[in-house]
Amino acid sequence: MMMKQQSDLSHTQWVDATYKKVALRFIPFLMICYVVAYLDRINIGIAKLNMLSDLQFSEEIYGLGAGLFFIGYFLFEVPSNIIMHKIGPKVWIARIMVTWGIISALMIFVTQPWQFYVLRFFLGIAEAGFYPGVILFLTYWFPNRRRGKVTALFQAGIPVAGIIGSPLSGWLMATFDQVNGHHGWQWMFVLEAIPTIPLAIIALCLLNNNVQDAKWLSTAQRELILKEIQQDNHNKEHLPFLKILADKRVWKIICMTFPAMAGLYTLGFYLPTLIRDAGAEGSLMIGLLCAIPYTVAIVSMILVGRSSDLRVERRWHLAIVLLMGAIGLLLSVWFGKNLTMVVIALSIAAAGIISFSPIMWTIPTAFLGGITAAAAIGVINSLANLGGFVSPYLIGFITDTFHSPEYAIYIIAASLVCSALLALSFDPKKVNV
Repeated sequence: MMMKQQSDLSHTQWVDATYKKVALRFIPFLMICYVVAYLDRINIGIAKLNMLSDLQFSEEIYGLGAGLFFIGYFLFEVPSNIIMHKIGPKVWIARIMVTWGIISALMIFVTQPWQFYVLRFFLGIAEAGFYPGVILFLTYWFPNRRRGKVTALFQAGIPVAGIIGSPLSGWLMATFDQVNGHHGWQWMFVLEAIPTIPLAIIALCLLNNNVQDAKWLSTAQRELILKEIQQDNHNKEHLPFLKILADKRVWKIICMTFPAMAGLYTLGFYLPTLIRDAGAEGSLMIGLLCAIPYTVAIVSMILVGRSSDLRVERRWHLAIVLLMGAIGLLLSVWFGKNLTMVVIALSIAAAGIISFSPIMWTIPTAFLGGITAAAAIGVINSLANLGGFVSPYLIGFITDTFHSPEYAIYIIAASLVCSALLALSFDPKKVNV
């Protein structure tokens, strides 16, 4: 009996070691890629501190331009994910990184609103498919019960981008301002786009299109992963694309996720502005203070992902983090001129909102598999990310109209409460897997 227990323990350790080896190979690299991707997406929030006055752009112009990223993203995300599923992640992820880097660097030439709109739209097209592509890629390597934690580690790229990127962006703007006659924000866009090229080359060398190609694993380890993924996919549904669009479960996930994305990009595009308006001064100081909410969020994301996997529970974890996001945003308005309290409030908001996605993605991948999962992930992410278009435009319009973003943040916080209630309405037998 004791020998059997020791044998079972040894096998479990070997299985855990196998998945740890896979995670150590892919997750740190993918997280770094996401740091660069997210930074190129949201560094417009730091640039805004000087760019609007330099170019004479209104808050509404900024909000529309920031949000147009998500229209391009919306239009090309599903095709991008289906292409990746067919040709493999290695080349496709490398292609995505190169194109988004080039377009982000072209922001140096923006002088007119229409140029700003066009580049933000095409940046969305270029980046479409990276995030959902990685979510799909993880389904090739990890069964659903292990996916919450690894997805959280990958998505730690969001808060890491804030921790590193906000101070870095502020420093670049302050240090390079007027170098060779260019503004600091222009240099920031170019310098932060450069890492995409070496990362694309590494992707071609490091990533595998499938488990069978992973020669760095033993035959037994490859067979283990293939067997567990096959078992994981055994009871999953495979639907034609039109049926995915008509699936009520998919639309329920979209409706739950839309407010979370609106909240996420409220932080991404307006965190520096909210901290400046609370009394912080100077691009570097604002960037350093912006890092605090993201530091809190990275701890929260990992702890929440681990807790959800250990307890095999999704609904309450989702509801709690969404309510945290709503409360944090409301407190940031109520303490609007108290810098310390605003940073604390925004830390609560970031901890909740940024912890949402890793848990959310365990739901659709629990009942869909194969190319159906690829298409569904693309549909959910593209439509839900339109929240990233709505929130900056809403905040920009309301700020120009009422000279304060307060009412827009109330609307976004209320939508997060509705999202939390929707999370609790899922059948626990279907999502807690």
